[in-house]
Amino acid sequence: MTTGRLLIGATPLGRPDDASARLIEALGSADVIAAEDTRRIRALAQALGVAPAGRVVSLYDQNEASRVPGLLEEIRAGATVLLVSDAGMPLINDPGYRLVTACVDAGLPIGCLPGPSAVTTALAVSGLPSDRFCFEGFAPRRSAQRRAWFASLADEPRTCVFFESPRRLAECLRDAVAVLGPDRRAVVCRELTKTHEEIRRGSLGELADWAAGGVLGEITVVLAGATPTADLDALVAEANALIDAGMRVKDACAQVVAAHPGAPPRRVLYDAVLRSR
Repeated sequence: MTTGRLLIGATPLGRPDDASARLIEALGSADVIAAEDTRRIRALAQALGVAPAGRVVSLYDQNEASRVPGLLEEIRAGATVLLVSDAGMPLINDPGYRLVTACVDAGLPIGCLPGPSAVTTALAVSGLPSDRFCFEGFAPRRSAQRRAWFASLADEPRTCVFFESPRRLAECLRDAVAVLGPDRRAVVCRELTKTHEEIRRGSLGELADWAAGGVLGEITVVLAGATPTADLDALVAEANALIDAGMRVKDACAQVVAAHPGAPPRRVLYDAVLRSR
């Protein structure tokens, strides 16, 4: 018996020509294509000029658990199963996690055909820091839960990416303003890679006013991280320790400021250190 494999394939967000050559090859050769929406994957294959060679079966949130045992048996029997979602990378707020973990537990081979993802695409074009970020899936539907969720992000220093329904975007941004204030920077990405792509950058207050007029399309929001704040007394104590060890006041203050994002300007710390001595 030959062991098959699971392939996780990223599909275009909007433009079929964003599909990778490896995805096109897999669509035409996989024994089974497990798709979030079978109609959409057939339409994509047609747009790419490839005819699926194997069976196309549905795999979405409501049927994934029941589909997994049969797909595992097919992989064990030597089949290549291609897992795809409607757009972007499967598992990133899309179905597939149960299938992947089941393959891991069974010791079955898993490969990935990398490609488009709304999360990283929005982050890349946002102009906000991208060295560290978090992804939060969809914002909560109800205002009370949404405000509590924003409160949990109030001190998060990393850039945050999340999805939102166009119908709830205006309410979501109003809740963000109420919890985080109107000045926090954010970016709303609408219809990424599609004909009517729109990238709106601004403060939460500005974006909330814009969204109040109604928004259509797939929405990804990128929210700036909180600006770190540093305790001046703690910084003074740290600088004094360096000074007591033999460092010049000026150099000690420069080192402490460089080591603490959100620290006050060096001159402010310098004056505070002199007052403390």
